[in-house]
Amino acid sequence: MNHNYKRIAILGCSGSGKSTLSRELATITGLPLVHLDMEFWRPNWKQTPKDEWRDKQYELVAQEQWIIDGHYNGTMDIRFAEADLVIYLDIPRITCLTRAIRRNTKERPDLPDFLEEKFDKEFFVLCKYIWNHRKTSRPRVFELHKSHPNVKFFVINNKKELHKLLEEFSDTY
Repeated sequence: MNHNYKRIAILGCSGSGKSTLSRELATITGLPLVHLDMEFWRPNWKQTPKDEWRDKQYELVAQEQWIIDGHYNGTMDIRFAEADLVIYLDIPRITCLTRAIRRNTKERPDLPDFLEEKFDKEFFVLCKYIWNHRKTSRPRVFELHKSHPNVKFFVINNKKELHKLLEEFSDTY
């Protein structure tokens, strides 16, 4: 594995393990870590306006080194264009749903302190997104991969592949 990755984008459905993987990779590589959820959400689950969000993405990817964790379909193109490596966690939806339900009961280090997940209407919207991710969001990832053939691209489908990837990173950093 190439040990010269300086800009790593981690994509995947909610509950796929993006934040956990990004924290582990940041520890191994020493690269600065950005959780997009920390940047995007405002108090009371208010979203950053689209134009402002795109500008923020350009600002983030302009840095020399980074690991950016977060899917965000509307700005994936920005990260793809600047990444050395894109890791897509293509995890089964049942696993993602189970993880989303479990994490809803504990604090998340990838969310701002002023936000609290709860079982409400928005949570069920998230569950619908997770259920439909393979047909609504996944195709965009592969379209972007085709349009950026110079960017190294890994697809992780399960824990075994994830552990292998982490071992390879550990061996080269």
